[in-house]
Amino acid sequence: MASKIRELIRDLERAGFVFKSCKGSHRKYYHPGSNVTAIISGNLGDDADKYQEKHVVEKIRESQQ
Repeated sequence: MASKIRELIRDLERAGFVFKSCKGSHRKYYHPGSNVTAIISGNLGDDADKYQEKHVVEKIRESQQ
């Protein structure tokens, strides 16, 4: 079962990312300690695509290095 967009956002926030801006259905989050930025598109209740899940995992790993 696919993750929801809200779950991806929750994962980013748990990893220390902070909401920066919103334009339409795109949300921009950044990690203040490492200057890593992640952009998530879609409405909160939408199913996340595989590329979005992969993007979030990569950005969380980047922020921890």
